[in-house]
This record gives sequence, structure tokens and C-alpha cells, in this order.
Amino acid sequence: MCLMMLDGIGSFCAPLTVHGCENMSKKNQQPNEAQEMNNNLLVGYVRKSNAGAALKVSINTSAFSDCSTYVTSDGQAYVPLVISLNALGKVLSGERAVTTLSQLQD
Repeated sequence: MCLMMLDGIGSFCAPLTVHGCENMSKKNQQPNEAQEMNNNLLVGYVRKSNAGAALKVSINTSAFSDCSTYVTSDGQAYVPLVISLNALGKVLSGERAVTTLSQLQD
């Protein structure tokens, strides 16, 4: 599996790891963000739609099935996921193409 990035100059295919972030570049991350990523389960990616009016969320089904869940008092089960606000802001402003959708691991 790989992530295709198109930047107007060309494209490249970056290999991905579903159960970790070993192959992700950490050069643009803040030190505490890089440390947090080591304790997260990579579940998917978030990007702006081509029209820019929506966010597109892509979830890897295998990784999603590995996520832990919690149950509310009404019996509904949920999967808690996180997106970095800093990274999402960069996606929304056009500084980044995508950001990760993750589950915090204790």
C-alpha cells in the first residue's frame, strides 16, 4: 500500500505502514507531535476535497478493526479517533496535502 502525492511537479508513491508510523517523515513535526505519533495506531488519512468545501476521510478497514472501542450508557459502541489540530490546520490552509487519523494507544 502506498500514498500517492501529486504536487503539480510530479508524483511519488510513499510506502505506508498501517500499524505504525515507521515510514512517515517526521522532519516537519514538532518534537512532542513526533513523540505522540509513536504511541498511536495509524487508522487513516484526512485531506481536503478537490473542491475544497469538505474534508475527505479515508479509513483502512484492517486498522479500524484493530481499534479499541468504548460503550456508552445507552449501549452504543464507539471508536475514539484523533486528528492533530495543528496538522489539520495546515491541511485546511494548503500547507500539507494530508494528515493522519489515529487512535491513541496507552
